Amino acid sequence: MKKVIIILLAFPIISLAQNPKNFTPSAFNDLTRMERIKNAMPVIEKMYKDFAEAKHVPGYAYGIVIDGQLLYKGASGYANLEEKIPATTSSMFRIASMSKSFTSLAILHLRDAGKLRLDDPVELYMPALKGQGLTKDSPPITIRHLMSHSAGFPEDNPWGDRQLADTEKDLNDLIKGKLSFSNVAGVEYEYSNLGFAMLGYIIHKVSGITYDAYIKKNILNPLGMNETTYEFKTIPKDKFAFGYRYIYNNWRKEIPLQDGIYGAMGGMITSIDMFGKYVAMHEAAWPERNDPETLPVKRSSIREMHQPARFISLNPNYTFPSGKKLATSGAYTYGLRWSIDAEHKKNIGHSGGLPGFGSNWQFLPDYGIGVILFANVTYAPTTDINTAVMDTLVQIAGLKPRQTSVSPILAKRQIELIKVIENWENIPQIFAENFSEDYPIDLLKKQSVTIFSQVGKMIKINPMIAENQLRGYCIIECEKGSVELAFTLSPEHPALIQEYHLHKM
Repeated sequence: MKKVIIILLAFPIISLAQNPKNFTPSAFNDLTRMERIKNAMPVIEKMYKDFAEAKHVPGYAYGIVIDGQLLYKGASGYANLEEKIPATTSSMFRIASMSKSFTSLAILHLRDAGKLRLDDPVELYMPALKGQGLTKDSPPITIRHLMSHSAGFPEDNPWGDRQLADTEKDLNDLIKGKLSFSNVAGVEYEYSNLGFAMLGYIIHKVSGITYDAYIKKNILNPLGMNETTYEFKTIPKDKFAFGYRYIYNNWRKEIPLQDGIYGAMGGMITSIDMFGKYVAMHEAAWPERNDPETLPVKRSSIREMHQPARFISLNPNYTFPSGKKLATSGAYTYGLRWSIDAEHKKNIGHSGGLPGFGSNWQFLPDYGIGVILFANVTYAPTTDINTAVMDTLVQIAGLKPRQTSVSPILAKRQIELIKVIENWENIPQIFAENFSEDYPIDLLKKQSVTIFSQVGKMIKINPMIAENQLRGYCIIECEKGSVELAFTLSPEHPALIQEYHLHKM
């Protein structure tokens, strides 16, 4: 007679209570992950070099942030063409609209301190906006609308770029003179630099200090980004990356823009060495866990920035720079862009463009990797190359997302369910009240008899693969094949089995 061995995972005696203290965060179960990333770096370095040559970039700097550390960085070309000052990872580039997430983070910091609410009408802080909108039935514009580009203002990239030095008085005078609207508030996404200038004003109004001072005090300095600034005049000449425009087969030096209230939308000046700490902060907000808070802003608020707030588009045939096609959906969050592709990779980040500069950063929260690129030529197309770098890094290194932890109750229900699925006899009290109605026992018995007559006796029950804390599946290896067992638990306490699926693989 053939010897059949049933292998079940050994679990300690556990409480059914879903105590947050018992939560185990998701993790990378890959011992050679970092080595494979390191081996991919020569390819990545060449990709950035080829990009700079093809796009006539005078100077650039890049960084690769892995698991909250700026592990790889590089630079080439010139920060100052006329004086032949090389670009380095400590060169200070203007990062344009990448500034927006700092402004949003400051708003969330104020919200967490109880100083404002995201659904506050902006007219509470800027009274001249009261009653303005596309139609009489337009709702009041809120802070949340401003943060997610849904206030109804028109897209204003060319115009907004030239308002950088405007004062708070200029901004208020503009509003008093009445604004033009392209949509009603809260309906459509449309990119608005004006909206982020208003957020900068609100930060000043609520905190009593200018938006840049508030960001420096509460975000930059705690992260160690002390030299990051909004005013180019404060930067030593040998550190500042001057901006250029490539025109008539030559580089023309752009006049640096001074800082003003519109700096809240695009005025920040920083280096790869410092910005790497900011990317590391965003990565450190993941995964959810019980560790003490150590970041300038609560991890939950940072993760809130990583959630889609306003839908942008669905592209069923998005083509990656490599030529690979995947359906991709995009949205705006609070000062960041969000996308997800058909391989379930979530990508979060932002680009920046001003006269003389182009920049981009993006990271994959589930993969723990981020990329940054600064370039000193007008509107350098940094997004495409960073997307290519990220995709190449994932493919070459064979990276996988963190594996969701198996909760104690999910593991316990697996063991209990395995004992009954062959014959559905001596059924324990592990099923929710809906189960018998949705899954009649006679039909479950018939299904099990059919499946196990084909695959034979169970030999090995593999560990659960958790989709979340209350849903998952496992593969059961049998004498003549395998079956997949999937189930979902209910929200009651203790959680019971409410949904069940068993099928032959």
